[in-house]
Amino acid sequence: MTPIETIMRTAPVIPVLVIEDLAHAAPVAEALVAGGLRVLEVTLRTACAIDAIRIMREVPGAIVGAGTVLNPADLDKSLAAGAEFIVSPGLTPALGQAAVASGVPFLPGTANAADIMLGLDLGLTHFKFFPAETSGGIPALKALTGPFPMAKFCPTGGISLATAPNWLALEPVLCVGGSWIVNKGTPDGAAIETSARAAAALGKP
Repeated sequence: MTPIETIMRTAPVIPVLVIEDLAHAAPVAEALVAGGLRVLEVTLRTACAIDAIRIMREVPGAIVGAGTVLNPADLDKSLAAGAEFIVSPGLTPALGQAAVASGVPFLPGTANAADIMLGLDLGLTHFKFFPAETSGGIPALKALTGPFPMAKFCPTGGISLATAPNWLALEPVLCVGGSWIVNKGTPDGAAIETSARAAAALGKP
């Protein structure tokens, strides 16, 4: 398997994290790993996100990546912080070329055939399908997999514990991304671990 496929197959759900207080970084990561979700996507949506990646990488068992990477500058900052994989909401030639050149496992966002074709041109075969529910949901992804049987996906956006199994039942879907696992505000470690265990138990059919 490719490095990004190995990461995608580590657990059925990748938590999509918005860390607003640096003090929350380690407790959130520890609770998620304890619950069986080792792959953590820290979105670059807050001022402390880069530092949060550095802190979470110190948690034993955690595989920490950067999400919401928009351009080569974001990519460089994420790699400098030790991000082990990169996730973007979309795909541009500049970001795609920079990510491929860096050699980092890369999961670019796609929502249509043109996005996937751009990724294939760059040598990529593993994609985020985003925003999953508002981009047509499962019927849209099923339609897209017809012309692109080589493509594998991590749908993200609007997915819940209840709907995740429907996505995971699709052969090209290796995992899903989810923001439902971690509560907003001060983290409740026990609740996060419980939620993580439920997500980790989904598995692939």
